[in-house]
Amino acid sequence: MITSIQGLLTAATPLHATIELNGFGYEVNIPVTTAEKLPAVGATVKLHTHVIYREDAQTLYGFATTGDRDFFRLMIDHVTGVGPKGALGIMSRLSVTLLESAIRSGDVATLAKCPGIGKKTAERLVVELKAKVGAGAISGTVGTASPAGTPSAGHAHQDAVAALIALGYKAPDADAAVRQASLALGAKATTETLIKKALS
Repeated sequence: MITSIQGLLTAATPLHATIELNGFGYEVNIPVTTAEKLPAVGATVKLHTHVIYREDAQTLYGFATTGDRDFFRLMIDHVTGVGPKGALGIMSRLSVTLLESAIRSGDVATLAKCPGIGKKTAERLVVELKAKVGAGAISGTVGTASPAGTPSAGHAHQDAVAALIALGYKAPDADAAVRQASLALGAKATTETLIKKALS
């Protein structure tokens, strides 16, 4: 099993990264939340990976943190009707921090806003994963792709998102704004500074 890949980032789009290693170029499928954390093309990057082998293909999926990869595995292994493509779509719309929070609180409405996920699949996510995403069940969910792979406090992220929702933001928009603020401010950003940056 290939659990990570580190090499030269030679191309990147919101859903794919090409990493050159020992003369080979590996195409890695990534969620938007990982693409946001990639360094510039030409820099060295490390992604935590999951490989799916089929008779006609080998597909590599990459994530900025081990927590993101583990959450991807949870979805494809335990949620009926959610395959790799659907899981990437879900993780492209919402950060794992917000996904875990929505699952723990049974927030089907937020989950159902992910592309390709209807109310029934959102309900299955809650039912089938609630016991598996208890506090601390998934670690390292917020961070940047290497070389700067230090995770930030998930609680600050979650609290900042909650504050923006209270101010009238929709959950996916609040999450996206806080993700961008976190990238700009770094891993040690507090809830207050994240909120200020997201609102600026």
